[in-house]
Amino acid sequence: MNPVTAPARQDTRPSRRASFEQTLKSARRTMVLSEILKIALDSFRASKVRFMLTALGMVIGTASVILVVTIGMTGKQFILNEIQKIGTNEVELEYAGGGASGSENVVYNDFLTRDDEKAVTAQLPGILYSSPVLQMNTRISFGGGVVKDTLVLGVSPQYQHIRNLLVPYGRFFDETDESAHVNCAVVTETFAKLRYGNADEAVGREFQISGIPFTVIGVFRQSVSDFGQSEIADETILIPFSVARYFTGTENLKQIYFSMRSMGEVTDATKEIKRIVSARHRPNSVYKTQDLREVLNMAATVSNALTAILVLVAAVTLAVGGVGIMNIMLATVRSRIREIGIRKALGATYREIKLQFLAEAIIISLTGGVIGTVVGLALPLSVRFFTDFPLPISGWSILIALSAATIVGIVFGTVPATRAAQMDPVESLKYE
Repeated sequence: MNPVTAPARQDTRPSRRASFEQTLKSARRTMVLSEILKIALDSFRASKVRFMLTALGMVIGTASVILVVTIGMTGKQFILNEIQKIGTNEVELEYAGGGASGSENVVYNDFLTRDDEKAVTAQLPGILYSSPVLQMNTRISFGGGVVKDTLVLGVSPQYQHIRNLLVPYGRFFDETDESAHVNCAVVTETFAKLRYGNADEAVGREFQISGIPFTVIGVFRQSVSDFGQSEIADETILIPFSVARYFTGTENLKQIYFSMRSMGEVTDATKEIKRIVSARHRPNSVYKTQDLREVLNMAATVSNALTAILVLVAAVTLAVGGVGIMNIMLATVRSRIREIGIRKALGATYREIKLQFLAEAIIISLTGGVIGTVVGLALPLSVRFFTDFPLPISGWSILIALSAATIVGIVFGTVPATRAAQMDPVESLKYE
């Protein structure tokens, strides 16, 4: 017989006993948890109305969180869409002035030209549209002796696409008008109403710019408010660039607009446009590029901040619901004092009593949270189903609402649960 075998068997007995005790403890915990949940459900069945009214606060709170987030996201989406209508793919190139020419210390002008526009479009394949902007002011007669200073812009036909201009009456001038140097004009609705009384009556009518007759072929308006980012005024006249340059006697430009295929290309295009143009001019000449990314980012930041504030306001509703849960649970503890005493007398521990009442508070809160989530999602889903407007739904709002409901149940259920667990069994059994 091997003498080492017996001690080895003896060593395995304590480990088996420890394993058995661990299994027994685990089974006891499982039994305690299932018993706690069973008692909680029995308590709810005995007082259904109280359970529903207590959970109602959490229903309102969680539904409010989801709806507030949905409203905030819808507002953000609307604002960003409106800004994008102005032209988030647009890049503006502007001549900001010339420097001194070395030792001579002479200030010079180094304006942009159409050749700069052609060079940029040739070297950047991502450009969809481009247009020069030749700006001048002239006095226009509006009849009845009224003469106003009016903004006249000489642009190319592609300017309509760059600025997303709408032409409800007539048409915009095209490449044929541009190449033929036709004296035609597209005017704003405000200009048409002031001069001709009505926008639709302006098409086909004539007016003069510096004594030269022009025919109105269209009336335009911007597709959305430009937030002060456009060079177009209320009373503006657009004419072909090929015609406008005869009024100035030069092709020198201060502004050229480009439109990229997508907003993702704007950042690199902004740098590349500036590099290409700067390489074609004197070293000290200053050229600036601008786009609407800053406006877009600012609008997104403001929308997110407002949504966060609204969520915090909605969280107050959750807190109020939590206070309701705590009050009802305190009343429940008071009405079940003898039950607590009996359970303690039969061996229920501090932990088991506390878990029982804490579980009841969490179940009330979480049930209200689930129902509130369904109610909160019902509205945006209904709008999506019955209309063509796609209301955004955030998965994070659902997670936040359910997590908040659980936390509220734990926080506001702790005080009643602790009070129940701390009761003296003898005094509890005496309670009438």
